[in-house]
Amino acid sequence: MSGVITGYTSLQTAVSDYLARSDLTSFLPLFVQNFEERFYRDPLNVGAWMESALNISNDATTGLAAVPTDYLRLKNAYLSGILAPPLVRVSLEQLYARYPRSGTLSQPQYIARDGSNFVFGPVPSGSYTIVGTYYAKPVLLRNFASDAAAHWLIVNAPDLLLYGALLEAEPFLKNDQRVVLWKSAYDMALDTYRRMQAEEDQSGSAIFSVAM
Repeated sequence: MSGVITGYTSLQTAVSDYLARSDLTSFLPLFVQNFEERFYRDPLNVGAWMESALNISNDATTGLAAVPTDYLRLKNAYLSGILAPPLVRVSLEQLYARYPRSGTLSQPQYIARDGSNFVFGPVPSGSYTIVGTYYAKPVLLRNFASDAAAHWLIVNAPDLLLYGALLEAEPFLKNDQRVVLWKSAYDMALDTYRRMQAEEDQSGSAIFSVAM
């Protein structure tokens, strides 16, 4: 067995050691990539470490603002320099039903996503700068600088990466009894990860009531 997981290369080595199948060596990058893509698509897995600053402006003519290319989910959004509550996230159908595109132009109060653009309601009366926070898709391990040694999952959840990548090899293993053990270990690692993210999201917060 290899030593500890410290980067992308050592992760693949660990996966190879656990599999003990020399015929799967060429598939190791695929196993890791498939796990990452599957993991990042699940909204239950977003965490504080994926947060990125939002700073975009809507087009004064179309009213649209481009969605960041690494966008996963919106956390919050505000109109910069304007004393107003945060924009309320609604579905595209709700926004268009309440604010038709031919309606009155005004200061936006709602935000929705339409493909590669954010749309607003009411239709913006000019160009606004929208700031806030969104969850960004992390750079894949194979594209991370310095062999991914500083990647958050490598540093904080290498077991999650290991067992997740191992499970991606299941179609090749044909009823291998080790899959059950790897699935159990993965579920434990995933549960710990999600609880850690939930605790981080709530840390330091106090319970208080707000008059509505």
